[in-house]
Amino acid sequence: MPATRTPADAPVIGRGSYLMGSLGGGIRGYELGVVSSALLFAKPALDLSPSTTGWVVSSALIGSLFGSLGAGPLADRFGRRAMLALAAVFYMAGILIAAFAPNAAVLVASRVVLGIAVGIATAMIPVYLSEISPALRRGSFTGLFQVMITVGVLAASLVGLAFTPSEGWRWMFGLGVVPAFVMFVGSLRLPESPRWLVDHGREAEALAVLAGSRSVAEAEREIADIRAVSDARPAPAGRQAWGALFTSRALVRLLAVGSVLGILQQLIGINAITYYAPSVLKGIGYSDRAAVTANVGLSVLGLIATLVMAYVLVDRVGRRRPLVWGALAMAASMLVLALVHLGADDGEVSGGAGYLAVGGLALFQVAFALSWGGIVWIVLGEMFPLSVRGLAMGIATFMTELASVVVSQVFPSLLDAGAPTVFLAFAAMGVLAFFWALFMIPETKNRSLEEIEEQQAPASARPGHRTARETPGA
Repeated sequence: MPATRTPADAPVIGRGSYLMGSLGGGIRGYELGVVSSALLFAKPALDLSPSTTGWVVSSALIGSLFGSLGAGPLADRFGRRAMLALAAVFYMAGILIAAFAPNAAVLVASRVVLGIAVGIATAMIPVYLSEISPALRRGSFTGLFQVMITVGVLAASLVGLAFTPSEGWRWMFGLGVVPAFVMFVGSLRLPESPRWLVDHGREAEALAVLAGSRSVAEAEREIADIRAVSDARPAPAGRQAWGALFTSRALVRLLAVGSVLGILQQLIGINAITYYAPSVLKGIGYSDRAAVTANVGLSVLGLIATLVMAYVLVDRVGRRRPLVWGALAMAASMLVLALVHLGADDGEVSGGAGYLAVGGLALFQVAFALSWGGIVWIVLGEMFPLSVRGLAMGIATFMTELASVVVSQVFPSLLDAGAPTVFLAFAAMGVLAFFWALFMIPETKNRSLEEIEEQQAPASARPGHRTARETPGA
């Protein structure tokens, strides 16, 4: 466990804290994006079969299952900041092993290590950012996680484009060590989550952390709200945490809502599109270089839309409405792709149909970035009570990554068997996601985490106070 800091030397929350705290999204995005370009050249270099190719992709997701499930209890015990540093260490190790992999087995093993890093970062970053952010800007600050994911995907696409002429897939992997190293160094100076500090009896340090971005009066009021909720439902430890989570009907329902939300995020097809977009583009007649170039364009679109989501949409429109309408837009884009492939001759798409297919991919990328890409992580980071937040977020992330494993493992074989059926299935998942967001997801815009927790708790378990709304800071 990191040494306890005195209030005088405790790092405070500043704008750099949100940026550095979200950097793990960059390593997740780079891992997502780089494999799609690298596989174009790693497959012939290492003689990868279709089945082995599926394992190279999904092995990182399998690793993320372990990383996400283990991160929650460790974060509740040792803190959020320590988990970010641990994720960076695993990522540096995994990406370097991938860069020097002599065969398929080592490449698969390296991506398991990468997946552990990504699982830890994915489970912890939305929680960390939500816990250090003021309520009125929590959506924007927590949305930085998805912004960094899209930046990572774009960076991977650009690296892939740069090394395509030389077929330098090892360099494509290896350059991922740079953001991981920056993340590790930066995590050592991040402030700890003030809510975790209060929950562990370190209120003076929590007050010092908050006072760096709020007035002293606002920080003291926020500490009082956190303490009241924490005292009403103290954090259980070890097996007691699992028992507290699964013996409370209210918490089981919350966990189910969050887990299904994450599962649907994957079942609507984003990882399949991200991992295999160059392969899909090649299948409709693009050359290797043209497919990678088009993938860069899709990544740029995704980044622009993600910035709109984080800085224009989420704290003004809210969480629920973008999830509802984004699901319908993604279903429509998948329907376009299915219809294009249904009208193809012998599986070959060309001419106007080819442009329509690219348009469908672009619509999906934009719709996902505006809605289910970042807002799902924002909602998951703020919906669980403090007493079990790390554990519950770890389980919800585990379920999300499990769905991602299934999609990524079976997508190549299903695509060979019949693209129209696959895209129609994704369209159906988009419709299901629409109804889930419409009927199951509450609006949490402009509410403090403590207000959200009070409203979700059974009436008998609510502390006898009203929390004051947080005011914008930093």
